[in-house]
Amino acid sequence: MTAKQVTQQDVWAAKQRIAPIVSKSPLIYSDQLSDYAGIPVHLKLENLNVSHSFKIRGAANKILSLSPEEQERGVTTFSTGNFGMSVAYVAGQLGIDAIICISNRVPKAKVEALKSSGAQIEIHGVSQDDAEKRSYQLEKEHGLTVVHPFDDAHIIAGQGTIGLELLEDLPDVDTVIGGLSGGGLHSGLGVALKSAASGIKVLGASTEKGPAMYESIQKGKPVVIEEQDTLADSLLGGVGLENKYTFNMVQQYVDDIQLLNEAEIGVGMAFMLDKHRMMVEGAAASGIGAILNNRFSLGSRAVVVISGSSVDTETIMNVMEKYGDAIPEFKY
Repeated sequence: MTAKQVTQQDVWAAKQRIAPIVSKSPLIYSDQLSDYAGIPVHLKLENLNVSHSFKIRGAANKILSLSPEEQERGVTTFSTGNFGMSVAYVAGQLGIDAIICISNRVPKAKVEALKSSGAQIEIHGVSQDDAEKRSYQLEKEHGLTVVHPFDDAHIIAGQGTIGLELLEDLPDVDTVIGGLSGGGLHSGLGVALKSAASGIKVLGASTEKGPAMYESIQKGKPVVIEEQDTLADSLLGGVGLENKYTFNMVQQYVDDIQLLNEAEIGVGMAFMLDKHRMMVEGAAASGIGAILNNRFSLGSRAVVVISGSSVDTETIMNVMEKYGDAIPEFKY
């Protein structure tokens, strides 16, 4: 497949394929964000998926598409945490062996969750790129299938099922915001949403601490950049110098990318706990932070994808102490 061959039909096929494993996630109205933005704003709660992130969609679609022989040999992936947990869950449900490769930058809460998932964990290097190299070594040494976390047609189609659910529940949505890293989510959203209505805006919020996709687009080609510690650790990771799909698809489908600082991400996390009683990770809160800091031009009806909840209590407590007072006042 090429990027141009990831179609809305592929997304519909993914929706049917993953249905036995992935349930439809809730879409809720946010009084406070709507008050602040001056338009209706809804939250797509992917944090409530069984693996606690949207990434179970792509993982399920990819693994279920493998041949019986490939499933028998097992799978491996590289991850900043959430995709690894999704692969581990799907593999466990299907009785498939899985090895999850992560770097030593992955936060403790995610490492502990991975260790309890039943999959084998390998910690390798200081970045997702290092973990990726180890994953491909395992493919060569043991015949495992690498399940790429974003740059794969089946992964993209799986993530695109979020867009189909949005069109079902909120047909007049015209703006969708989510945390942007490797681009699997936004590529899938772009295919699903803009195939139905080309005017829908797809917006990406990234962290200043390692915006690989943003920098790659600025340079006109995939580049490697240094990662730094951030509240939005799920937004770290490279796009791959041999990127086949998401670099071009993000260029095609994403209307704007904004880089958020730690305070903007932190206030988004604090908002979700204070106003919606949900602990979410920095990547999931990035769209909230972008709205609260007026980083995007919104349309008339917006959705923020709350992508995951892999964050530890200590981090949340520190975020509330540091950024809780920065939450704007609301009518509600």
